[in-house]
Amino acid sequence: MTPRLTTIPADAAPRTYKAMMGLAVAVANCGLEHSLLELVKIRASQINRCAFCIHMHVTDARKMGETEMRIYMLNAWRESTLYTDRERAALAWTEALTLIAETGAPDEDYALVKAQFTETEQVNLSFAIGAINTWNRLQVGFRVPHAVEKASEAA
Repeated sequence: MTPRLTTIPADAAPRTYKAMMGLAVAVANCGLEHSLLELVKIRASQINRCAFCIHMHVTDARKMGETEMRIYMLNAWRESTLYTDRERAALAWTEALTLIAETGAPDEDYALVKAQFTETEQVNLSFAIGAINTWNRLQVGFRVPHAVEKASEAA
């Protein structure tokens, strides 16, 4: 994979990048559980095939104590019993909004979110989903490579 920019997006458009970082900070401090936000970020990044963001958010989730099995099973969360009803609602809403052109944000998925989240939390969750989708589009669109661990480099 060859990067499409001669620099990183932050250097190419610093003011806009700063605004996106402001959104990221607001989402991180919106009151939603950090573990839930990481699951949402990983799942959206899986759908969008964003290796950069998958790597980043799996690493962050592990540091926060997320289990390997819950990370492995995330792609099949609907068939797994490892996730709470609140997480399941957030993951359904993540898929609905990430694939909005296909899904139209179905009433069934919204009903799950409405049952588990306050209106403020619903909006904050939607901002979190929108933000990760924007980050995915930057990283995938410009072919930004993900980090490589030292052990992998030696292999």
